[in-house]
Order: sequence, then structure tokens, then C-alpha cells
Amino acid sequence: MPTRPLIIDTDTGSDDAVALLLATAGGLSDVRAVTTVAGNVPVATSTRNALISLETTGHTGVPVHPGCERPMMRSLTSAQHVHGEDGMGDTGLPDPTQSPEPTHAIDALLTYPREHPGELTLVTLAPLTNIAAALLRDPQLFTRYRHVYCMAGAADTCGNISPTAEFNAWADPEAARIVARAATPEKVTWVGWDVSRKDAVMTPADQQHLQQLGTPLATFVHRINRTVGDWARDVTGLAGYDLPDPVTMAVALDPGLITEYEEAHVDVAVGEEARGQMIIDRRVSAPTPNMTLVRRVDEAGFKRLLFDTVTSPAPATDAR
Repeated sequence: MPTRPLIIDTDTGSDDAVALLLATAGGLSDVRAVTTVAGNVPVATSTRNALISLETTGHTGVPVHPGCERPMMRSLTSAQHVHGEDGMGDTGLPDPTQSPEPTHAIDALLTYPREHPGELTLVTLAPLTNIAAALLRDPQLFTRYRHVYCMAGAADTCGNISPTAEFNAWADPEAARIVARAATPEKVTWVGWDVSRKDAVMTPADQQHLQQLGTPLATFVHRINRTVGDWARDVTGLAGYDLPDPVTMAVALDPGLITEYEEAHVDVAVGEEARGQMIIDRRVSAPTPNMTLVRRVDEAGFKRLLFDTVTSPAPATDAR
């Protein structure tokens, strides 16, 4: 399978870090740049964690561009109660050796696809603030990318931050609405928390397998998700912690993992009562579909990709 050139937008908490690991250590992609945004953690912490994650897989040459410090129209509400104060399970990871780039994430998201039109795949793992801001400057932005995969929403309206909303869509619903209204099914695919909840849960047996592998990457994945495991047990009631950002990355790397999908017309609620909820119109009279929604993935295939990636040793440092 040929490597896929990627731009990744992230609010790097522990599951984002695993997604970055899949992208850089799995051999299926060529990560050209990472952009960061506030979400799981403040943007400075997100940037630090992205640099640490890249360093963990030996990819210190990937440029990291810090982005927006808060949602478009709201104050920041982080998910540090889920991912730890440091976003990485409060594991005391050392500071990275690499420094972030001076170019703002929005400028990077606009510049890279213009330099490589139709070549790059954009994978978003965060509140969509950076992406929406870039769209306001270039409404044709999505046409410049090969495809855009977003970890956003919950197509079955079973939420993880509210009764009906997923965190990324809830954290900046205005941005999610801008992205949805600029999307087309041919260019934009959303992978919601419903997919993660059904097909990407790391059960106790999976977690034990990670521990037993004992490789540096497997140990990294296991350690940084310990607070997420506690939260999943106490809040969502899953049989383990789930990995929404890694399963989205897996779909971007190998769309063959998708087992069910639909094209639908989607909007996002911005009012407080249903903030961040996906509004999916499936009536015969519905407007033309504006995105592709992944509904299920091959759970065994996803976990095989994850375990194969963390089993291999981290590659040598890529200073580019």
C-alpha cells in the first residue's frame, strides 16, 4: 500500500498521541506537518504533546504549527479531567527537544495544499477551530485537499461530553457547523464517537496485551491512557477506554477498514440545550448530502493495525 501524505490537526491528548503514532510509525503515511489547537488541553500543551509524540516515533523533523488558543466564539473548556492536566495521563513526560514552527496553524493549513494541490489528506482530531478559520479565508479549501477525515460528532446522538454530543463538536460547535456547511461527501468524511464506542474500545484483555508486548511504543500507549481508562469506567461505562482519534486515523490510512457508511446532510447544533449535537436529515426530502459518515469499522482490523504498529521498534530519528 503506498504511503499517504498527511496534514494532521490535533489538540494532542492521549488518544491523539496514539493517532500520531499510527501515522508516523505504521509505515502507511508521510506526515508533512502537524497543526495544533486548543481542545483537550490548552494549545501550548497540545503543541508540547505533539512534539513529544513525534519524538517518540523518531520523527523530529515534522514541522508542528501552533494554532488557535480558544474556540471561535466561546471560552475554552478543556478535557483535562479526561486526559490529565498534561493531556498525557499525568505521566511526567520530559520536554521535547524540537521547537514548534513560527508559522500559525491557519497559514499552514492554507499553504501546504496550495503547494501540493490534490495531493494531501487532512486528518482532524480536534475541535475544528483551525479548520473553520482557514475556511473563512479560503472557502474552496477542501477542494485543494485529496480528502478530509474528521473525528467529530456522534451520528447516533449518544454523547460523551453531554447526553447527545461528542467533545470535538461540542467544544467549538460554531466551527463544526462551518466545516459541515463547507463539506461535500466526495471530499469530507466524519468518524464519530459512535464508531469509537462500538469498534475501538481497548478492553482489559487488549490493555493486558499492550503491557505484555513491552515495546517502547506499546508502553507509551498504555501509560498515557491511564486517566482515560478511569474516566471511561466512571462516565461512559465502556468495557475499557476507547480510541476515537486512532480509529479515525486508521480509516484515513486504510479506508478499507470501513464496513458501514452513509452519505447524509449534516448540520451541528449551536444552541446551549443541544450544543454540538449532529443534526442529520435522513428524510426523502432532505437537502443534498454534504458529507460521508462512517458508521462502523472492522474492529479486528483496527486493533491489528494498532498492535502491529506498537510491536515494531520505533524508527530512527528523521531530521528531514
